[in-house]
Formats: sequence, structure tokens, C-alpha cells
Amino acid sequence: MNYTYIIKCKDGSLYTGWTNNLEKRLEAHNSGTGAKYTRTRHPVELMYYETFDTKEEAMSREYRIKKLSRAEKLNLINKKEV
Repeated sequence: MNYTYIIKCKDGSLYTGWTNNLEKRLEAHNSGTGAKYTRTRHPVELMYYETFDTKEEAMSREYRIKKLSRAEKLNLINKKEV
């Protein structure tokens, strides 16, 4: 299983990524060993995720979500709460 996810950082910013192990990735973000962006912005909170069969699908969805405005991302989160 592959995931595309949106997390909220402690400063209120949103970060979008993909992984094949969502729990482990969240632990990495919260321990400061995740993405460079989240290293100084943890703790993070999972706000949204989608599941995909392939890595390519998850990466493609991540790319599309990153193109969205903050308002559009918040709308997406509000439509499907974790």
C-alpha cells in the first residue's frame, strides 16, 4: 500500500508527501528525521491521506496536491477528515 498525505506542522503550515509506510513516516517527521521542511516544524499532525496500489500513483497525486493553493488543500482536508 502507498499513501499520499498532508500533515500540519506546529507552525500551522501544511506539508504534502508520499510513503509506503504512513506510521513510520509520521514518526520520522515527528522525530526530526523526516523531510528537511518538517525537521524544524515538528511535531506534526496527520490531517489527510489517500491510499494507492502503486508508488507512481501516490507520487502523481502528491504532485497534484502540491500544486493546490492552501485554501484548496484545506477544502480537501475538510471533505475527508482522518
